[in-house]
Amino acid sequence: MEPTVSPADVPVTAPGTGAPLLEGMPRQRTARPRGAVTWPAPSADPTAGPRPLLLLPTPTGTPFTFGYAAVLLGTSLFAEYADPSLVHSLYQHSSTDVAHLVRAPVPVLIASALWIAGGLTSSYALVFLLVLTALERRTGGMCTAAVFLLGHVLATLATEIPVGLTVLAGGLPDSSLHRLDYGISFGVAASLGALTGLLGPWPRWTVLVVSGAVVLHDLAAFADPLSDWGHLLALAVGIAIRPAVRRRARDRPLRGGGRVGAVAVPAVRRQDPGGVHT
Repeated sequence: MEPTVSPADVPVTAPGTGAPLLEGMPRQRTARPRGAVTWPAPSADPTAGPRPLLLLPTPTGTPFTFGYAAVLLGTSLFAEYADPSLVHSLYQHSSTDVAHLVRAPVPVLIASALWIAGGLTSSYALVFLLVLTALERRTGGMCTAAVFLLGHVLATLATEIPVGLTVLAGGLPDSSLHRLDYGISFGVAASLGALTGLLGPWPRWTVLVVSGAVVLHDLAAFADPLSDWGHLLALAVGIAIRPAVRRRARDRPLRGGGRVGAVAVPAVRRQDPGGVHT
């Protein structure tokens, strides 16, 4: 008489493999049949990659910041290696002083934003890259350019118009109409103020407190009060337009779905004084 085999005595094997399954172990993974093809899950963020690389501009991801940085690189190298007298002459023609603003406001406002006081060794060169890259990844190139230009123009006019009025009233000499004033710092300060609206609470308040403390310290030192007031005003402009920047970031979905995450950046620091903003 043959022995009776109970169903419980028959080992349970994984389909297609013959490998026994362990009893009492639910949701066991079976070996994938040889030659099977699996597809990776699609990433919700098409900008996914090494996070440090997202801090710097790229031609496709942040074309405005990348192109602007290339221009600043060119002008900084020119200022470093060209004849000093020629460079100083270009600085003077690019200065947003009262005399130039009265004669040709638009060209001089554009020209003044093509230079970095201190060149590539300036701390503003790095802050420019970090701040504008982060802002453009969240809001796009047009919005970033508008924020930068708004801060650059408003802070320049807010600091130079009082100089002109004071000269007319006899409170300052005529030489004040030709004060050397150029650089990107007003635009960077406004961009930083706008970017704080896209950061989390702790990064936002850290950036605002540190940046505000630096500007107030410079104002107390009274080394270059007009530029320092301009930095404070530009930062305030950026803070004032944060609601519009946040709406732009919300309404700008990424290709493939999702949105770019916020990137914290260090606080803005100003250049050496001397009648020019960076």
